[in-house]
Amino acid sequence: MNEMLYYDLKDASGVAPGLAMQVSRELGRRIVAGHYKENALIEDEGKLSQRFGVSKSVIREGVKLLVSKGLLEVKRGSGTRVRRRASWALLDDDVLAWHLSVDPKPAFLRQLLDMRRMMEPKAAGWAAMHGTEEQFAEIEAAQVRMEEDCHSIEDFVVADALFHRGILRAANNEILLSMEGVIFSALLSSIRLTNRDPRENANSIPFHRKVLEAIKARDHGLAEEMMTAHLSDTSQRLESALKEMAGGGSTN
Repeated sequence: MNEMLYYDLKDASGVAPGLAMQVSRELGRRIVAGHYKENALIEDEGKLSQRFGVSKSVIREGVKLLVSKGLLEVKRGSGTRVRRRASWALLDDDVLAWHLSVDPKPAFLRQLLDMRRMMEPKAAGWAAMHGTEEQFAEIEAAQVRMEEDCHSIEDFVVADALFHRGILRAANNEILLSMEGVIFSALLSSIRLTNRDPRENANSIPFHRKVLEAIKARDHGLAEEMMTAHLSDTSQRLESALKEMAGGGSTN
């Protein structure tokens, strides 16, 4: 699962990035991957201009984009440094997408899942109360697609993401909907570990079906309960995968 799939889900893949955005994305990936350490200086404009084959003004614009996302800071006379991770705009769509270009960090995966467990049960309950029949049909279409595509990891995760996006939309809370990037990033990151065998996809389908049934029945309490159960199962599978990845060692 890569960052382009994230942009597809965010309906942003059709927007061709300009040169400055291309520069910022490549530097952003390197920062997220740890190629540039916190507080480290990156190359000066001249060297970056030569590396990317663009003008210094394009480099400056690319750097400004990363400054706006909290990844870099520019100080006259001392150069451009990588800021502490605590300063990064971690919910920014690009920053979330860049995490998909590197090996997933267990702590970050757990934090993403914690955010999902905080948001999605309530979203399911609100969807049951406030959703329209058209929105329910969108969720159900994604559920059907999950069942049809369960033998393909990439197709399945797209359907899975559309299912959860449908629930966020059916909650009819625009602030909540703005958090969909967290869900997409969590799904795309964790499924590389939890669903390496496509047969694992089928195991989560009953959980999704129960969430859908509760929402369609407009039982907000049951919808919350079923989403909580689904995410608890997701958490257990993630921890098992992380333990296996670490060979039984530390997964922090």
